[in-house]
Amino acid sequence: MKKTILAVLFLGVMTSASASIEIYEFKTPEDETRYRALIEELRCPKCQNQNLAGSDAPIALDLKQKTYEMINDGRSDTEIRDYMFERYGDFISYKPPVRPSTWILWFFPPLLLILLIVGWLLKVRKPRQKIEKDDVQLLTAHEETKLSEILTAHDRKNER
Repeated sequence: MKKTILAVLFLGVMTSASASIEIYEFKTPEDETRYRALIEELRCPKCQNQNLAGSDAPIALDLKQKTYEMINDGRSDTEIRDYMFERYGDFISYKPPVRPSTWILWFFPPLLLILLIVGWLLKVRKPRQKIEKDDVQLLTAHEETKLSEILTAHDRKNER
């Protein structure tokens, strides 16, 4: 029983370890550097927040293979990015291009920050309203008498 469990665990570890190893041979070290930079920049379409380099999803493996093939075919980084954008949309990149469909991503956060700072400055700089003597409502004679009685009763209570 123990041997069976150990064998299954060993096979599981070996399978997962071999799945993440990529063996690509590049013509030049620059091509390999470009490949690494592109798979770090491009997002896996299946995984929510993972780049191609960190994903073992089947589609990520296919996209890494396609990126490798396109680099070996002599395509530029721009051509590879355009290919990916054409098929997977702006979601494929952590750095989407500036165009009308992505304006909200690029301009809303700074605009919101500016509006919040302006609002805060206006609130802080707003002059506080001074109270004038004319604005204060004085007590009537009856209210003053009632207040005196209450205060006197309170003082007597505290003296005991």
